[in-house]
Amino acid sequence: MLHLFGGLEFHTGLMLVLALIFVLIYEAINGFHDTANAVATVIYTRALCSQLAVAMSGMLNFFGVVMGGLSVAYAIVHLLPTDLLLNANSAHVLVMMFSMLLAAILWNLGTWYFGLPSSSSHTLIGAIIGISLTNALVTDNSVVQALNISKLIEIILSLMISPLVALVLASLMVFMLRRYCSNTRKYYYIHLTPAEREKKDGKRNPPFWTRIALILSAAGVSFFHGANDGQKGIGLIMLVLIGVAPAAFVVNMNASDYDISRTYDAVNHLQQYYMQHQGVFNHVIGQDLQPRLTPVAKNNASSASVVSLSVNNAVVLSTANGAQVNGQVLVQGEGAPSQTFYCDLSQTQIAINCASMLLKNLGSYDQLNPDQRLHLRRLLMCIAYTSDKIAKLRETSVADKRFLSNLRRDLLNTVEYTPLWVIVAIALSLSLGTMVGWRRVVITIGEKIGKKRMTYAQGLSAQMIAAVSIGIASYTGMPVSTTHVLSSALTGTMLVGGGGVQGKTVKNILMAWVLTLPAAIVLAGVLYWLAIKLI
Repeated sequence: MLHLFGGLEFHTGLMLVLALIFVLIYEAINGFHDTANAVATVIYTRALCSQLAVAMSGMLNFFGVVMGGLSVAYAIVHLLPTDLLLNANSAHVLVMMFSMLLAAILWNLGTWYFGLPSSSSHTLIGAIIGISLTNALVTDNSVVQALNISKLIEIILSLMISPLVALVLASLMVFMLRRYCSNTRKYYYIHLTPAEREKKDGKRNPPFWTRIALILSAAGVSFFHGANDGQKGIGLIMLVLIGVAPAAFVVNMNASDYDISRTYDAVNHLQQYYMQHQGVFNHVIGQDLQPRLTPVAKNNASSASVVSLSVNNAVVLSTANGAQVNGQVLVQGEGAPSQTFYCDLSQTQIAINCASMLLKNLGSYDQLNPDQRLHLRRLLMCIAYTSDKIAKLRETSVADKRFLSNLRRDLLNTVEYTPLWVIVAIALSLSLGTMVGWRRVVITIGEKIGKKRMTYAQGLSAQMIAAVSIGIASYTGMPVSTTHVLSSALTGTMLVGGGGVQGKTVKNILMAWVLTLPAAIVLAGVLYWLAIKLI
């Protein structure tokens, strides 16, 4: 693994190590900040003792990260503007990452200290927004284009709607349990608090099947928390590695020839699709996606064939080593200068041709030089960005949407990847963080939301709804806040289950919910601006 970092200057390597440590610290704080939500109910219903509950949660967080996939990881990464991702350099990425992570760490530690169950997801996303907006202001670019707006809207809606859905569903579940499971002695106990059960029967633990359900639902919350929140750390580490050591990480150097052939086939199938659906996409790019290639001149040389083409008023220079469009390098050869790459939707066909040229008969990415690997990544991301735009058109049928989604997965198969050591490092950091610092937030969840202690039914309803909600979000690739989902679900059970809620605590949680995003935006933006001024 260490050979992948060969060639880095000492100070760059040192800053890379520090950036990776910052990510791991952020993930550890996320562990004890968010995992408290998963163990609070089993601790306060006495289904498990605190030590065993935390150990179980830590283990399941680990497995959640390892088995959770990468869809959420790259959903977070693609919240950044496409051009920023395509042209990241080591200094830029390090400054960006340090500012982003420091802002997230400071806010998470502050809310943890006061026992407020605020969202690590909100914090991270706010920090990304702050970085993107500040970058636009510093570079005199459009603030409107500073963010991947469509992805931002998706994520914000996911973060805002999921707690409300959890509150309603958990309330409904408690209501149904009270209506249908309270008339017999067998089910009556589910509506008691642990103290009431001990006073009534002298038993400290929940009824057997209730206890099993509480433990399993807590296990589900922990596992899916790892699968969802752990992926955010994975995305951050990959952003660092790709920016600082692009030669080794822009594509999966361990990709098999089969994986590369899948990517090549996806590129060619997209080309065929665009040719068959030319007219549908005019309002996306302002002109046909399939430009007319008109030969202008041809010059046969001993070393390479050079063809100049006119492409919708853009001049394309195509050689054996690369291609340029109006001076913008699409595919670079050995020793070619590094230039800024812009993802122009009107030139998608050119990008497809260049990517196809690089991938044809390619058995290993070792056959490409570092510049070619970097530009292949840029081309594939740009092509995928175009396919996403097309898939969202009203004119695109459901079958075509599914077809494009499958092609996108194959297209980015060797680009959106993660080495095993990154996954394990994040999993360990999250699970070890779970073992410490959880007590402050647990007390808030267990004692300060409801006016009365939670009943078995309330704890079970909140956890089951949270586990299902976070699991669905992880499967669909949408980041959600474990904190807000579970605390909202528990609030709903308290409103319906009797006793009501403590207004002060709920007000503080709502304030943290409302303030986290703007506070993280401002904090990350200020840190990023200061860092840019200092370097």
